Amino acid sequence: MAADRKPNILFILTDQQRHDTIAALGNELIYTPNLDRLVRRGVAFTNAYSTCPVCMPARYTVRTGCEPPTTRSFSNIFVEPAPGQAATMRGRCGPYLAETMKGLGYRTFGIGKFHSSPWDEDLGYERHLHSEETYQTPEKRAGDAYARWIEEHHDSFSFLEMLMGERSEMYYMPQMSPLPAELCVEAWASDRAVEQINIEDDRPFFGVVSYIGPHPPLAPPIPFNRIYDPDRMPTPVKGDRAEDHMDDQIPWMNHAVFAEDVTDNHTRILYSRYYGEITYIDQCIGRVLDALEASGQADNTLVCFVSDHGDHMGDHHAWQKESFFESSCRIPFLLSWPGHIAEGSRSDALVCLTDLFGITTKAAGAGEFRDGVDVLGMLNGTTPPRESLVGYHGAPGTRRSKFMLRSGQWKYIFMANGGREQLFDLEADPDELHNLAGDNEPTQRMRDELTRLLKERGPAEALCDGKLLSLPFEMRERRRLYQFDGSRGVNGFPKSPEQYLREYSKK
Repeated sequence: MAADRKPNILFILTDQQRHDTIAALGNELIYTPNLDRLVRRGVAFTNAYSTCPVCMPARYTVRTGCEPPTTRSFSNIFVEPAPGQAATMRGRCGPYLAETMKGLGYRTFGIGKFHSSPWDEDLGYERHLHSEETYQTPEKRAGDAYARWIEEHHDSFSFLEMLMGERSEMYYMPQMSPLPAELCVEAWASDRAVEQINIEDDRPFFGVVSYIGPHPPLAPPIPFNRIYDPDRMPTPVKGDRAEDHMDDQIPWMNHAVFAEDVTDNHTRILYSRYYGEITYIDQCIGRVLDALEASGQADNTLVCFVSDHGDHMGDHHAWQKESFFESSCRIPFLLSWPGHIAEGSRSDALVCLTDLFGITTKAAGAGEFRDGVDVLGMLNGTTPPRESLVGYHGAPGTRRSKFMLRSGQWKYIFMANGGREQLFDLEADPDELHNLAGDNEPTQRMRDELTRLLKERGPAEALCDGKLLSLPFEMRERRRLYQFDGSRGVNGFPKSPEQYLREYSKK
């Protein structure tokens, strides 16, 4: 390999993996030998965040290097561009990361979950294999690379409506994969990644392997479904329910996924499956890392491992994500690049998914940081660390809008619905059990700083008369979230079981 060859760059993403799920970073209950391997080979960031902790916005920050005020993705639904902004995502942000890397001479591939809008958006990869979670239409199922692979090569499993486990009312019910481990979507993605790594090409590669797990349903394959004893699993951290539920998104989402009344015992069972999913994915990651080693490219490859956000897993009487509690928005963030990043190091610098754009382009020799910061420069001491970090969620100017400011030991959260505030001293109170917001200096200082940053960066709709927009509190109407196999006409529970079964038997 030529000494001046640009490094390969490999992103490994998981979905909904908490920051505290890596053995080498202090979790003594979980087995993650391959993530531990990355920890030993590089740097682990202990204050890494998803600035909009939900699937689609998080992924757009990665592919654009821009924050939600620019992408206009504050939830899984886009909002209209702000006045003066371009109408298109690329117009507002610039070329996507894969396109940028291709322009820098890279061979590019993307495998797995990308959660774009539209679902089949051209994201700029030369080789792009989608594997999304649900199939709302026959066209989407037919266009899904993993579903098509199952149908073409393992059609005995084609009868399955949900290849990754049942959703809707089964979101937080312990399950087992209906497929053997070697046929699950994570194994499929790893196999495709190994194929791409082994392609002979004069160009370096930029590749993304994006796993669907451990996002619910929690359905690891045999034997990963039974390798953790529920009686040894964590019990969720809970404060006062009224304080935990100041963010009305939490009880709304609990209801949406049938998780209003999950007991601590049930939670420990769910953790045993959640950890099983993570250990299974870790094994799949190991195959990808082994392929890098076997190909002789490992020493010239920058590996970036992150998750798009976490999962409350019962903490704060909450399930799913979309809050600014640590279990939701703080993420694992590992960088490994032999000879360039100190092995076995830790950094408490504030970093986020948006920074991946600059990490990647700088490693390729043409740093472009957009809304991020120069993380590689921070590591070698040529760039100062970020002083603060802003989080965004919900359409600005509406009751769904809320913001986070992380600075020093403090985390401040403002919710437009009722003008509610939370302030946590994360050094003294890492579990966020004591809300210190009130008529005091830290609250006023953090509120003023958040206001200043939103004036500077947007979104403008977050402010009214120069202050954070506060609207009279209204409880959000509860509704269930139904996710069935729309590609086969299944969109909900039938009103009449008898009639449904009669019609189903005729198919």
